[in-house]
Amino acid sequence: MKKKAGPVENEVNIWDSNSNLWPYGFQDLGTSTYDLSSASIPNVPYFDLRIYRESRVKSLIKLHSKDMYRLLEKVHFDGNYYRVKCASSGEWEYCWDLAVRVQFFGKMLGMTLYPKRLVSQKEKRITYRSMIIVNPYQLWDEALVSKFWNLQERVEFLIARILFHECIHVMISLGNHLPSGFGNTDIYFEFRKMIEVSVSRNLSTEYHNVLFRLWNLVLFGASGSESEKKLLERVQEIYEFLINEKYSNQKTGKAFRFPSNNKKIARKYAWMAAVKAGGDMQVSKRVWQVEARRLSIALRELFDGIDTELNNMGFKLNSKN
Repeated sequence: MKKKAGPVENEVNIWDSNSNLWPYGFQDLGTSTYDLSSASIPNVPYFDLRIYRESRVKSLIKLHSKDMYRLLEKVHFDGNYYRVKCASSGEWEYCWDLAVRVQFFGKMLGMTLYPKRLVSQKEKRITYRSMIIVNPYQLWDEALVSKFWNLQERVEFLIARILFHECIHVMISLGNHLPSGFGNTDIYFEFRKMIEVSVSRNLSTEYHNVLFRLWNLVLFGASGSESEKKLLERVQEIYEFLINEKYSNQKTGKAFRFPSNNKKIARKYAWMAAVKAGGDMQVSKRVWQVEARRLSIALRELFDGIDTELNNMGFKLNSKN
């Protein structure tokens, strides 16, 4: 019988000052494990999420990405951390721990929380820890109900789709953080290709229009004490977040046959970007909202341009990495 993987034990570590630099998460909810059996869903007195089969969710993901399946293979969806990757570079070892939790919480389908960067001088090990929270609250969405009458299958499909999207963020971060070559996957290469195309000469106008809107929003949300260099870094971070979300939505939509829409994606994430930029600290709310809408328009034009350029190059997102 195959031995069940156990959660990773805590190490003696020094918290690194860069542990909060994570452009894809929204907040840090801590690392305690929730009792999923007591989760609730709007308009339903009681719903036991444990009806889903973890193995079935992983099988659905494996159909579309073997790299992602390998990432999740030893991870149980219990909120505990499991080691998914280790690589050595020089005297140091770099590891990634991942936790997945399934629970109902509001109306955000999923989130990837800020990873913690833990440094063990004694063990010469740097460990990144990230958590994905999956919220399958759309169980009674009309399109899903018509496709999956069986409630168990519907839950499993929805969890797989949300988890697929969030794991893309983790895999991109693996490629960005681990030593060169150790985080390389087809997903990471596709994302880097989209970034490369987005800043190409053919899209120079669209690219700079987006940067201009982001710069305005960052200025609107600045406290007044940040340096210009710091503000420019924030613009670049938010820009990469936006391309990351376009890629993740497009990739997930293709894999699970829920087509993505550039206008809808641009509108949704333009507002998130405006919030990430700092809000309306320096201007009226109305001025801030107008600039966020202008960012949405500029983003849609950039996203459409990216698709056109990739199509002209004959580059297509692989639905089976």
